[in-house]
Amino acid sequence: MDLGLKGKVALVTAASKGLGFATAEQLLAEGASVMICGRDSASLDSAVAKLKTSYGADAPVAALSADVTADAAAQTLVDGTVAAFGGLDILVTNAGGPPAGTFDSTDISLWQKSFDLTVMSAVRLVKAAEPHLKASGSGAILTITSMSVKFPVANLMLSNVIRPAVIGLTKALAQEYGAHGIRANSILPGYTRTDRIEYLLNQWADERGTTPDEEAAKLGANLPLKRIGAPEEFGKVACFLCSSAASYMTGEMVLVDGGAYPGLM
Repeated sequence: MDLGLKGKVALVTAASKGLGFATAEQLLAEGASVMICGRDSASLDSAVAKLKTSYGADAPVAALSADVTADAAAQTLVDGTVAAFGGLDILVTNAGGPPAGTFDSTDISLWQKSFDLTVMSAVRLVKAAEPHLKASGSGAILTITSMSVKFPVANLMLSNVIRPAVIGLTKALAQEYGAHGIRANSILPGYTRTDRIEYLLNQWADERGTTPDEEAAKLGANLPLKRIGAPEEFGKVACFLCSSAASYMTGEMVLVDGGAYPGLM
């Protein structure tokens, strides 16, 4: 299947590793020009080098260092992407997950910080990208959230409360921007072998007196597919949702969780 991504320009945030990197790699593999961003310049340089090793020295991928919680960062990222590649067709908003913890163990100061990171970063990015996505005529917004928007996950109080706001944003954008040819969807990862999951596995192991490998085995055993997902499996679904192959999908929440969520809706 031709996903129709050749010649498209994508901006993917928090993409030096993990799910963001997996998404950027698949977009690049399908012919899109990709700008990745993250906070750490060294990690970004390493990610670009890895992508150019896989897809050629002339592969259309570049990187910008930015803190998406800063007011001006979103505009800088969008302007840099347009300057580098001549436009912007696809925006993938991604941010590191809020710290793990229960309600009682979560300091009150973390609530605002987590809201700024998870919700306001997406708001700022969409605001900055809007004119370019409208000019594209076939713009796509993809918000990376979590399966925790469908059901609360133990010890992830901040994620359980704050990430659903990104779904509300995505659904509202789908309604408002559809007339401009812009689609807005959200992708909901489950347990995937990223640094974030390694962090959680270590947290759970400390709490339960086990090892991270034991916790990973427990997770896999409880999933219908009996394993934790690989980042590239997530990246392929994310790439599809950004593409013209998904041209009649907007306002959707798409789980990539190995069947972890058992509900009907």
